[in-house]
Amino acid sequence: MPGNSRNASKRVTSKKGASAGSGGKNRASLKGRGKTLPADERPWHKGYSGTEKLPEKTARKQDKERRAAAAEGRAPKIGIPGTKDTTWGRGGGRGTGRPAPQRGGRMQSRGPRIAPGRRSNPTKEGPELLLGRNPVVEALRALVPSTALYVAQGIDIDDRVSEIVRTAGDRGIPILEISRNELDRMTGGVLHQGVGLQVPPFAYENFDDLVAAAMEQTAPLLVALDGVTDPRNLGAVIRSVAAFGAHGVFMPERRAAGITATAWRTSAGAAARVPVSQVVNLTRAIKAAQQAGFTAIGLDADGETDLYQLEAAVGPLIVVVGSEGRGLSRLVGETCDMRVSIPMVSTVESLNASVAAAVTLAEVARRRTYG
Repeated sequence: MPGNSRNASKRVTSKKGASAGSGGKNRASLKGRGKTLPADERPWHKGYSGTEKLPEKTARKQDKERRAAAAEGRAPKIGIPGTKDTTWGRGGGRGTGRPAPQRGGRMQSRGPRIAPGRRSNPTKEGPELLLGRNPVVEALRALVPSTALYVAQGIDIDDRVSEIVRTAGDRGIPILEISRNELDRMTGGVLHQGVGLQVPPFAYENFDDLVAAAMEQTAPLLVALDGVTDPRNLGAVIRSVAAFGAHGVFMPERRAAGITATAWRTSAGAAARVPVSQVVNLTRAIKAAQQAGFTAIGLDADGETDLYQLEAAVGPLIVVVGSEGRGLSRLVGETCDMRVSIPMVSTVESLNASVAAAVTLAEVARRRTYG
């Protein structure tokens, strides 16, 4: 109508649609990375002064700074590697920097510290739940550090259960009675026989100490595992080591099974009595043991030496067992002083790794006892 200034065709809504959020996908990018470590604790900084190995890139940065400082006639602004402790202790609280004793009172470093929130390789270590009456009673007899004992309600009491409860009470270990369904849930349905013992991460023996302690024996005998990845095989080997009088086991830190609850259970508690060591490089470890006086034999179905003709069995010996699938790796096989085969009368291609170890250890024990 005349005098009305309202424009009926004017748009009163936005051309843009409703704004869409990220659905939380960008939330992580908004989080801080925590407190930044001082320059002398950062391995990637030229001011790094830590005790861990100096990265090559950091070494180049420091060398470049030295040359620049020399050209300008000033002191270089770099760190002094090895002057500041930047290692983690084991067990005193992950990431706290508080050292904790290893078996035998030794300390073990865990690598350079990193700033909170920065990416690092996640650890697989944590409290383990030992299951089964034999593993639990053996662990308690061996005074393995324990934080709690779980007992299922309505459990059938036998001599082992009585000893477990009595020993845990004497040592001041908390005893928690829970329903069988709850224990099933905690164990993921694994057979537990109504008892579970929570223990801290396994304390591995220092390799040099393992070799030295073995050499103090009349007839030293060790077992090396080359890439055995099944914890049940590891546990079975440890059980055989204890049964036939061997003095320890060592294996690589990477691409190999470690002492888990499964290995504990399979060992029937023998892991509490057998020293076990992890090494960075298995080949170097075998060579070091050979220099100490050991003879290394590798179990190989195509080995040139018959197990029943093994004259070296009476001396210091390392039995090297290959992985479940491929057997001995090339370098480890070449490092061994000889390859030994187990005679078999059937057409079976090979034995399981833990069975082969048991057969070999039994023959070595027989030779040492009866000649």
